[in-house]
Amino acid sequence: MINEFQGIGNVGSNPSLSSVEVENETRKVANMRVYFDRPIGEDFQDKGGFWLTIDIWGFRAEEAARTLKKGARVYVSGTLREETWIDESTAEEKTQLRMRAEYFFVDTICVDKIMYRNSKESAPENNATQGND
Repeated sequence: MINEFQGIGNVGSNPSLSSVEVENETRKVANMRVYFDRPIGEDFQDKGGFWLTIDIWGFRAEEAARTLKKGARVYVSGTLREETWIDESTAEEKTQLRMRAEYFFVDTICVDKIMYRNSKESAPENNATQGND
């Protein structure tokens, strides 16, 4: 069964980017914690929410590490999974709910400035700054 989730929350700390070996291939993954709140009313009274660890893979991982910062408001969607492991210090079984994000979008409520870049496929070779005004 697939458990899909989508929500809007705040990034708790800058995403960490790392490389991992998956089936003899090195892949990038960005990890971050996001607090999903439950705002009530127009004056945004937080009525309780939860933290979720988010994993973003591939080229989106590099984009997340480059663009997201602590406090950014983001929309994420993906699938949930529960991980279980034995804590080495206490020998207790621990569990954590994690999300593999397929998409993330920045909510502009926390953004001061947006700079656009040309896509590599459509950028003219002789004028790399075209469209950046």
